[in-house]
Amino acid sequence: MFLAAVLLLLNLTPQTGSLTFTAPTEWKSRTPASTMRVAEFVVPRAPGDAEDAEVIVYFFGGTGGSVDANVQRWIGQFDRPKDAAADGNRTTFSVGHLKVTTVDVSGTYIAEVRPGSAERHNKPNYRMRAAVVETPKGPYFVKLTGPTGTVGAAMPAFDAFIRTLRFQ
Repeated sequence: MFLAAVLLLLNLTPQTGSLTFTAPTEWKSRTPASTMRVAEFVVPRAPGDAEDAEVIVYFFGGTGGSVDANVQRWIGQFDRPKDAAADGNRTTFSVGHLKVTTVDVSGTYIAEVRPGSAERHNKPNYRMRAAVVETPKGPYFVKLTGPTGTVGAAMPAFDAFIRTLRFQ
């Protein structure tokens, strides 16, 4: 009882709830590959692209680094032209009571194949639109990654998806 009163006074009340959303019907849900993944979707490839894109929603238990650290890490997952925007075309806006920061970056995708792996992707003409969603429980991370044409074609659906986000 005493600890609960102290937490309440310090405004450290543990938050409950989760991020909810409505995925576009054209995205195909798949089983998340780890417990850190809230949801995964396959985005069908656009004509001319060799593979599908994917959307992954992550939650790391209220941790996962600052907005800036994540944006910079995502930008660093691409080998980009020297004249590319340094901030990866970053935007910040609100969806209801949630603050959302997005980044849009393209080039050759060189991220680690798995976290901590020395093996890296080498996928030219790739694009990522990623978002940090700040909730009372901690940040959620949403990433759309795939071939440039497929990600470009999926942008209206991704933007609509982001607008459905709610914390309940």
